[in-house]
Amino acid sequence: MKKEEMVQKAYDMAKERYLAVGVDTDKALDELQRLSISIHCWQTDDVTGFEALENLGGGGIQATGNYPGRARNVDEVRQDIDKVLTLVAGRHRLSLHAIYGEFGGKAVDRDEIEPAHFTGWMQWAKERGLKLDFNSTSFGHPKSGDLTLANPDKGIRDFWIEHTKRCRRISEEMGKFQDDPCMMNLWIHDGMKDLTVNRLQYRRLLERSLDEIFAADYRHMKDCIEAKLFGIGLESYTVGSYDFYLGYGVKKQKIVTLDTGHFHLSESIADKISSLLLFTPEIMLHVSRPIRWDSDHVTILNDDVAELAKEIVRAGALDRVHVGLDYFDASINRIGAYVIGIRATQKAFLQALLEPLASLRTYEDNGQYFERLALLEEAKSLPWNAVWDYFCLKNNIAVGEDYIAEIQQYERDVTSKR
Repeated sequence: MKKEEMVQKAYDMAKERYLAVGVDTDKALDELQRLSISIHCWQTDDVTGFEALENLGGGGIQATGNYPGRARNVDEVRQDIDKVLTLVAGRHRLSLHAIYGEFGGKAVDRDEIEPAHFTGWMQWAKERGLKLDFNSTSFGHPKSGDLTLANPDKGIRDFWIEHTKRCRRISEEMGKFQDDPCMMNLWIHDGMKDLTVNRLQYRRLLERSLDEIFAADYRHMKDCIEAKLFGIGLESYTVGSYDFYLGYGVKKQKIVTLDTGHFHLSESIADKISSLLLFTPEIMLHVSRPIRWDSDHVTILNDDVAELAKEIVRAGALDRVHVGLDYFDASINRIGAYVIGIRATQKAFLQALLEPLASLRTYEDNGQYFERLALLEEAKSLPWNAVWDYFCLKNNIAVGEDYIAEIQQYERDVTSKR
């Protein structure tokens, strides 16, 4: 029996099994097909970017490993992303950092970037049916230091305010060009390595900077603000903490970004979903794997990601939660890292969409907590993997482990020659 026939047969059986617990697998697949993941461009080149500026690194950003084949220019980034898109199902987005503009080899400082530096990206994305998202870049610059938007030095603070304003204008042009809002994420590393006695001062400065940045109203982009627990070399104090951005997001009705690596390892990111949905307009996710805090390992299908997806589906919030990835592993094949992470995230949402939610809620409403727990446990071993294989088959992409050979061939043909 051919593999395609086996996949179809397994799906037909899985469909009947799920129907027995009240789940329509075809409907779940339709919803999964519409799930658009914002793929991060910076896995291709280890968050290096292509500025003709001195790049100091730092600011809580550190890619570890030296696996051969890193993208060295914009064309190679695009080439790698093109390959990734042949190995994952669905219609997705691409998230760019400001350092990935096409600067023509010229030294364009961060406070000088313009939409013109990203028109090539806009056209490239349009040709592929991709939508673009954007990120300001406050790290890896001579003026980064420990403080950017919260810096008491007005000159440095104004530099980063101008950079972020320009990022918003670029995002607006992207959103207008693609006729779909561009999600513009703002994350800064600002903090202190050791004890500080001026917590309120720095947060007041950050609030003022954000107010100035967000003063202009745009229609084709959406602002996202991302917190962090601490940064490398800034372990004692983070200006833009979760509490700060949650308060600012609620007050100003901005989208709060939840990066799964930016919290204490014992915190449940899934538990935050329902609270944020009550008080903020939407949610942006950066899905990563924090083995030791924010280590940015490749996303895999683990309990944390699975529970995050379930909470979103249980809340009926797929239209209010934007799913993006954020990791950079330089120790393994970078295209492989993309494919593993994207597929793992899709698998998590498929499991969530296949949950027998109606029956579970009936049990809960009736106070039948044994039955609720029992069905939750049994649902874990329902044949979701047969539904996943069918999803890949119907999208004409590699089923199961078949993508490994395709990536190995791409490495032989392309990345090993860089």
